[in-house]
This record gives sequence, C-alpha cells and structure tokens, in this order.
Amino acid sequence: MPDASDTVLAGEVKNGMHVVTLNTSLGDISFETYDADAPKAVNNFLTLSKKGFYNNVIFHRVIKGFMVQGGDPLGNGTGGPGYTFADELNSSALSYQAGYKKGVVAMANAGPNTNGSQFFIMLADYPLQRNYTIFGKVIRGQEVVDKIGLLQTNAQDRPLFPPAIKSVNVEDK
Repeated sequence: MPDASDTVLAGEVKNGMHVVTLNTSLGDISFETYDADAPKAVNNFLTLSKKGFYNNVIFHRVIKGFMVQGGDPLGNGTGGPGYTFADELNSSALSYQAGYKKGVVAMANAGPNTNGSQFFIMLADYPLQRNYTIFGKVIRGQEVVDKIGLLQTNAQDRPLFPPAIKSVNVEDK
C-alpha cells in the first residue's frame, strides 16, 4: 500500500490545535487535536475531513466500556483512504504519557505503521499497550460517545443500528 507522505500528509499542520466537530446522527462530538504530538495523524484527519471523506461514514465497531470505532468508508473495519502512514508514538509527548483515557481519540490500525482513516474514541480509561497514535481528546459531546457505547451490537461488535457521521467541521483554535 502506498505511503501517504507524498500525498495527503505532505502539507504542514499549523501550530496550535484545531477543534473538530463530528456531526453524528446521535449528536455532536467535538475534540481538540494534538498537532505537536501527532502532526501526521492530525493533518491526515483534517485533510480527509475537509474533503468530506467521513461524511455518512458509520461507527462500525462498539466495545462496551472500552471504545467506539469509525472512519471506515466500507463500514466493516477493512476500508481506508487507499494509503497508510507511520505511527507517531513519541514517548516524550504528554498525550502518549497520559495513555488511553476516557475521551482520547486515536488512530485504529491493523499493526505497526498501518494508519489510514479509521479512528477510535475511548469510553473509559484503559491500559492499552502504546501502539495507537493519540491525536486528540473530546472536549464536548462525551455523552454522545457514551450513548454510542451503549448501543446494542452483534457478536462482531457491530451496532445493530450504527450511527453515522453526517459531516465534520474543522476550526482553528
């Protein structure tokens, strides 16, 4: 699979943070981005968002008490943007040191350096191995994330009635 460094990720992320609002079918979720800690992941997410990539994409995976996952255009956990990029696991970054706490937004992956478009939001503090790039934290709408986390799922953790991201708004902070 191509590496994204020559395509979407070639742009530079502005200093500071952004506020991303996921307008979902169950309400809005806003998170701030960690531009300094994960510039490639942030730039990737912002670029895809501005292109409408996430519009009408569902949250395809819900593990109660752990996390909700979305960002797959196929809706089954196998899709992505057609490229991958490297993990950003900087042990000196405060977000990395804090770990996977409730409200953390991180890249989902299929192994080392396979980030694409899929992401997850933590429902609770969880002692995951530090294998997933953290690129944001929910600042408003955690109750919406929690509502998604309570949805009934099938044996593969897919919501029976998956909520969708209707659109994404990005603002500079």
